[in-house]
Amino acid sequence: MLRREVLQSLAALAASAAAPGAAFARSDAPLTTGAAAPFNAQTVLTRARALAATDYVPRPAIPQDWQNLSYDDYRKLFFDVRNAYWNGTDVPQRLDVFAPGLYFPRAVEINIVADGQAAPLIFDLDVFQQRGTFPDLPQNDHMGYSGLRLRADLLDNGKMTEYAVFQGASYFRAIGTGETYGLSARGLALGTGEPEGEEFPDFTAFWVETPTQGDDTVTVHALMDSPSCSGAFRFDITHGTELTMEVDATLFARTDLTKVGIAPLTSMFLFDAKMRDRFSDFRPAVHDSDGLLIHNGAGEQIWRPLSNHTTLQVSYFGDQNPKGFGLMQRKREFSDFADLEALYHNRPSVWITPHGDWGAGHVMLVEIPADLEIYDNIVSFWRPSTPIAAGSEHQMRYNLTWAADPAPRDGDLLRVLNTAIGARMEGGLVMVIDFEDGPTMPFDLEDVEILVRGSHGKTTPGILQRNPETNGPRLAFTFQPEDARYAEFRVQLRLGGKPLSEVWLYRWTLA
Repeated sequence: MLRREVLQSLAALAASAAAPGAAFARSDAPLTTGAAAPFNAQTVLTRARALAATDYVPRPAIPQDWQNLSYDDYRKLFFDVRNAYWNGTDVPQRLDVFAPGLYFPRAVEINIVADGQAAPLIFDLDVFQQRGTFPDLPQNDHMGYSGLRLRADLLDNGKMTEYAVFQGASYFRAIGTGETYGLSARGLALGTGEPEGEEFPDFTAFWVETPTQGDDTVTVHALMDSPSCSGAFRFDITHGTELTMEVDATLFARTDLTKVGIAPLTSMFLFDAKMRDRFSDFRPAVHDSDGLLIHNGAGEQIWRPLSNHTTLQVSYFGDQNPKGFGLMQRKREFSDFADLEALYHNRPSVWITPHGDWGAGHVMLVEIPADLEIYDNIVSFWRPSTPIAAGSEHQMRYNLTWAADPAPRDGDLLRVLNTAIGARMEGGLVMVIDFEDGPTMPFDLEDVEILVRGSHGKTTPGILQRNPETNGPRLAFTFQPEDARYAEFRVQLRLGGKPLSEVWLYRWTLA
């Protein structure tokens, strides 16, 4: 999805103040609101329930000329941060907006909530700046903003820095303090990875509660709509080194939701040491996330390295009441990527903690082939075993934590640091797994039991050595595919009859 390229450019532009000579650069054109209406905890639920009781009707579109904007023209128009909502007040947050057009053909309703009243933001072109010459485009009654951005004084230096964005379909993303935007989350995934295609629900309206002085938390309500369902979402967002989002959502099904994805995450993985031969690139790796981590209901901790296969791959990890899962970026050193612009080593990981009874289902991983880093090609989510029936309501509660390493450490299990795969001169492949130097180290490597299982082909038992750079154990084993076109691997280190490491799961494919 090319949306990541647009969002990255917008983040850079919107963070700047007025540019010299920029048109529309009016600091006296702050965001303004229209007539207010009562708002309470039931407002969004009531609207979502009413939507689901009727046939789906797409929102009216903005004029076609706005939709036909080129990427370069769209980038010329960006928000003047001097016009942010709550600017010049003692409210500890700032709210910015994004322009409509290009990939955003339908405006979203944005409301400011205060004292039990919700007032909609009124579209005003003067809140934006332009670089160069922006086309003179017509407007209609359906003009509006395409999304919102939140800023706060994260470093206690008087500078308002962004930390969360809601824009495009039901996408949103965030960062811990000091991090660089990377992966995104979504309100809901429908039909992801299915041959009949994917449906993208939209957040059609937002209500942002006015924060109180000294409060690091802001509450955002969102109304979702799509042909298959509607939904009411509440996000309690607390910024910090670890940014947390408490999500409370209710889905209202118009149709049977058989291919639903709850708490979906979307990321990018192009290559790393498992597939360097496929990419001519000066960088050792290119990815926003390098693995799917699962703490399942049975007490296992599973690490699944991500891959960029040449064919679509969909993996199912069956579970009952998962403790948590998420897409991680464990590579945290500049030398892991050597990229001075993208700063992939500074991208956040996201950990999802379910609340309540999630029952039986699967953590799913979808890996889509990609040849450029501008595409989001990785999706993970929870799919319940029981479909959500048409006409029913389904509540879901979970926490999202955005940080460098947000997953809880459950015990002293050694985490996987790196996976590398390469050809052997004698034929076949060498697979290398580096584990961290954990709190249970040091110990005699000869006492460690190595479990290596492959579904196809032949594997050797493996050799364990100390990695002098990490001081952790390195496991290497060889794999002969023979006639296999794919193979599933399961690897774990054990000590004294108990797990010493995470479970390493991996899927190898012939091409």
